[in-house]
Amino acid sequence: MFNSKVFLAEFVGTFALVFIGISAGLGINQDLVGLALVYGLTVAVFVYAYGHISGAHINPAVTFGLALNGTIKWAQAVVYWVAQFAGAILGVFFLKTILESLGGDINSVVMVGALTDSQPIFAMVVEAVLAFLLVNTVLHTLADGKSSGVLAGGAIGATMVVVAVVGILFTGDIANPARTLASAIFAGPSLTNVYTYVIYLFGPLLGSTLAVIVFNFLNDTEKDNVEEEGEDVEEEEDVEPEK
Repeated sequence: MFNSKVFLAEFVGTFALVFIGISAGLGINQDLVGLALVYGLTVAVFVYAYGHISGAHINPAVTFGLALNGTIKWAQAVVYWVAQFAGAILGVFFLKTILESLGGDINSVVMVGALTDSQPIFAMVVEAVLAFLLVNTVLHTLADGKSSGVLAGGAIGATMVVVAVVGILFTGDIANPARTLASAIFAGPSLTNVYTYVIYLFGPLLGSTLAVIVFNFLNDTEKDNVEEEGEDVEEEEDVEPEK
């Protein structure tokens, strides 16, 4: 089912994340913490701004996890993915156009990490771990319906900072397939290299899947504890007082 409001929110959010995040690499001079803060703050802002409209996934791996968990339907997930990839592609294209007008090159700000070429399997594992951490936070703050939206924005933004620091260092990415594949269209990594998909697509989706498994396990444990407590109360009520 197509929802134009969800589409626009995800499109704008992903465009902003990609355009602002990659652009920040120009002025921060490879300061990992500073660049990670840019990504984290951008994510937090859009969780606050658009969280009530689309959930502010702005990441295909997050959408995959929420669809796998049943929070959204798979048909809805397709709308999210189209919006996210379209927003990311426009973000990179817009930055490329600006840089070329200034005599610059998009390749100067599209990075690969220390593991990308030398240890692609380890790079995939890193992307999976980072996606796990991000989707885990999203599931336990927004998707479970227990946490305040005010707290969710800060928690997700803070997780994004941690993810970005490690991701930029080892893989050059932030566990976001839309950002990577959009960058690959205009610069790098290579779309013809199978490891591009293994690292930057399979890795985040694997991590997202593991986050859903852990989330469901933990929530089943909570339900079991509640049921056990309820059974104990019923047993106490069934015991007749001595006369």
